Amino acid sequence: MGRTDDEEGCVNVMTMTTQNLLVELFVEELPPKALKKLGEAFSARLFDELVSKRFVEPEQERMVVGFASPRRLAAWIPNVYGSTPNTKEIKKLMPAKVAYGPDGKPTTAMLKKLASLGYVEGALPSDDLYIESDQVYLKQEVSGKELLPALQSALDAALKALPIPKVMTYQLADGWSDVKFVRPAHGLVALHGSDVVAIEALGLKAGNITHGHRFEALVDPVVLLHADSYASALQKDGAVIASFAERRAEIVRQLAAAATKIGGGVVPIDDDALLDEVTALVERPNVLVCAFEKEFLDVPQECLILTMKANQKYFPLLDASGRLTNKFLVVSNINPADASFVIGGNERVVRPRLADAKFFFDQDRKKTLASRVEGLGKVVYHNKLGSQGERVERVRAIARAIGLQLGGDALADKADQAAQLAKTDLVTDMVGEFPELQGTMGRYYALNDGLSPDVADAIEDHYKPRFAGDELPRNEVGVIVALADKLETLVGMFAIGNLPTGDKDPFALRRHALGVIRIMVEKELPLDLSGVAACGTLAFKNLLVPNSTLQSMYKFFYDRFDGLLREQGFSAQEIDAVLSQNPERLADVPKRLAAVRAFAVLPEAPALAAANKRISNILKKTDSVDAHVSEVLLTEPAEIALYATVKDVVPKANAQFEAGDYAASLQTLAALRSPVDDFFNGVMVNAEQLDLRLNRLGLLATLHAAMNRVADLSRLAT
Repeated sequence: MGRTDDEEGCVNVMTMTTQNLLVELFVEELPPKALKKLGEAFSARLFDELVSKRFVEPEQERMVVGFASPRRLAAWIPNVYGSTPNTKEIKKLMPAKVAYGPDGKPTTAMLKKLASLGYVEGALPSDDLYIESDQVYLKQEVSGKELLPALQSALDAALKALPIPKVMTYQLADGWSDVKFVRPAHGLVALHGSDVVAIEALGLKAGNITHGHRFEALVDPVVLLHADSYASALQKDGAVIASFAERRAEIVRQLAAAATKIGGGVVPIDDDALLDEVTALVERPNVLVCAFEKEFLDVPQECLILTMKANQKYFPLLDASGRLTNKFLVVSNINPADASFVIGGNERVVRPRLADAKFFFDQDRKKTLASRVEGLGKVVYHNKLGSQGERVERVRAIARAIGLQLGGDALADKADQAAQLAKTDLVTDMVGEFPELQGTMGRYYALNDGLSPDVADAIEDHYKPRFAGDELPRNEVGVIVALADKLETLVGMFAIGNLPTGDKDPFALRRHALGVIRIMVEKELPLDLSGVAACGTLAFKNLLVPNSTLQSMYKFFYDRFDGLLREQGFSAQEIDAVLSQNPERLADVPKRLAAVRAFAVLPEAPALAAANKRISNILKKTDSVDAHVSEVLLTEPAEIALYATVKDVVPKANAQFEAGDYAASLQTLAALRSPVDDFFNGVMVNAEQLDLRLNRLGLLATLHAAMNRVADLSRLAT
């Protein structure tokens, strides 16, 4: 017996009709910062579930439309089957020799297996049983499925998988049952074409009724006649733009139009996070122009911008030079005939916020930053590492040590001063109200105190880089204090074992390590990693930092560096060849990688890489070998020739290495290819005579050391 079907899991495919599907969950106002992700997750998971149940084809994914507004999550999915066809599934039962006896009749085991599948003795589906590769298979008819139970299961799974930031528990209308969800739900729509699919969720039964804007809907409720009329009906009758993307685009359009109407080159501040949040707060955006008193512009613009964005969700307007103006844009959720009341209300609301910022700024400037240093001693940094005051002293010590290496006493003095004052704005009223302004306010207050601009800039910049792609400190003093601040955190946290686990990194050690790497590399600092780490450990006078901890920290740095270099386009093989050498001077790593890449395309590269790998394996199998060669013990022509080439080539390559010309160094070493090949073809390394064997191993060790100064070339061997 053999198979005649050419299909693995499904036969008897029939033509089926499809309709577009619309599912909407109508809820109370959803958390704005989570709305975009909630909407994307809802439509994506609903679609995936229906695909897995074969009610929609995977290629329809690009046509799925997700909707998310403050009071609804919805998904429109095209071409959804009303039912799936009957299919025949192929099941492997058991080996043929177990299923049939010598007489060709089914065994007891076979009969029991068929009985478990719903077949009784005497009614064997002989046409659907076949043997292939000594296994018995059964083609079993499976009935098609209706959309209702499949959609019910898909919706349950989609709701369960939503990335809900915080769950609420609320009672249903019966007064007894309760439900857990992100916000109380009040309506459910499920339309397959024009037909209601009678699913249920969160104590609600699906229908074809939804609701529009709280105040401006022309019709309430909004009756949906077809899945395809959802967006248009909501916009026409409900005064709601249901699509998050369309609503966001409309806000962007209105912001630009309002700024153009004002003139003078003003533009709304560019902030995607704010734009997403505002999009999640309104159903029918209406941008209005407001203003505040110009006297508030005497306050640093960062303070005003932050309070307008964070507290009021306003869009500040900047002039052509990037300076804040006294006008701002509000995205209202209503569109009255007379907008003056809405404008006046927003102007009244923002005024006290700006007045608070001005008050904090004026009060803070009455005390110098230097007078606030003592107050840091009362601020707890970590229960095992002391106060912020103690931390500042450690950062000062590290900054002074690095400053002495980079520029002598003058630079060290400035770095010390900046490090001493860098955290003092933490005890100001402004930063107490707006923690996001730490560093920024320190710079303003330092300039107010008459400190030099480079010290003031360093106070602001010592937090940089704060995130991937952020700019680095703008001057040398800032570079030193930024390094010192990050090193103090890393050494301290490693010393007490407070390390990142999984995706948890409460003290941002990964970000700090990347910051140190970027500063050392991009600023091309002539500093060794172990040297700056030593500066860090010496600052912790009362905390022992064992060598094992330092080694763990170095590995942490190299792991972060590996990821950064991969993002920059270097291959894993290239990175491994360089970082496996644990290069001390991180600023040299990009040049080493470029040299390795140039070397790899040379015709001699594959053979030398393979030879280097062979040398490495030989040396690993022996005890410590002295990289020394006695010419008297060189007896074979091939080893004599190799040693002669080594004496000629290696000094040149080493000189180029010391000069930082890594590409030239590797290219010079390419001349070793032929003599190395001849050596391995004509010389027995492990000679029976001990002195000859040790001498040849010494020659290989000398060669190995010379070839691997830039990178471990054996890592390039395929």
